[in-house]
Amino acid sequence: MDSRASLKCARMGENSAQNVAARPEFVRSPEPALSDRLIAVRLSPWRRLTGVTFVRQATLLLLIAAAWQAYGLMLDNDLVLPSFAKVAAALWQATVHGPLLLRAWTSLRLLLAGYALALFLATVFTLIAVASRVGTDLLTLLTAMFNPLPAIALLPLALLWFGLGAGSVIFVLVHAVLWPLALNTYSGFLSVSETLRMAGRSFGLKGARFSLKILVPAAFPSILAGLKIGWAFAWRTLIAAELVFGVSSGSGGLGWYIYENRNALEIANVFAGLLMVILIGLAVESLVFRAVERATVRRWGMQR
Repeated sequence: MDSRASLKCARMGENSAQNVAARPEFVRSPEPALSDRLIAVRLSPWRRLTGVTFVRQATLLLLIAAAWQAYGLMLDNDLVLPSFAKVAAALWQATVHGPLLLRAWTSLRLLLAGYALALFLATVFTLIAVASRVGTDLLTLLTAMFNPLPAIALLPLALLWFGLGAGSVIFVLVHAVLWPLALNTYSGFLSVSETLRMAGRSFGLKGARFSLKILVPAAFPSILAGLKIGWAFAWRTLIAAELVFGVSSGSGGLGWYIYENRNALEIANVFAGLLMVILIGLAVESLVFRAVERATVRRWGMQR
């Protein structure tokens, strides 16, 4: 009797639940998914165009060139500031028919050699600093001593030790790149949170695997910033060094090209050499560093 009563009560509860569910005030139409709502939003062609970083930067460059052209025409003094059109014509002439590409390659070859050597030494110093307290003290001391020292101030010593040639330029390039790169890399390793370190240890990671899978990815934003700063410092130091003694093995680089044209009062060619330095810097930033950034820190969700 009790089982029949409980069964009857259960059926009555199901019927009442069905009646409640069928009432209109309890019926809710499903909302569209977030992806459907995003697809429904149509951006105008202007919004889509201005959303591209390259388009915005190209527009800013055109505005700067237009302002330069207007001021150059108003000044009307080619010894002080040639117009942008004259500088662009000189750049084209020196690139297609002149020695500008050869000079640029001479500078880039020295720059890459010094940059690669500085990268290797910065890696060694950082590994020593991470491995021991003595290494930390050594890197901190050397960075505090040599990082504020301008690389161009070491040129007299470089000339005495390595002579007039590529060795002197590479020496000052290494000094310019090594200390900021090592400092940024070490700071990146120090900034890795203890939570990530504990997570890596909980998965049994040790030694090189722990460094490659935990420490390096977490510290890579600082490492990449150090690489960018080192590249900028290397360009400055190289052009300054070539302006001082720039001929290496009978051929000078971009700095020497600028110096020669300044002595000849070919100011348009001076600005053409400066524009080549800027264009190479923009190309490296856009094609190399941004590609590395997209493949690493942005892909890992560590940067917007």
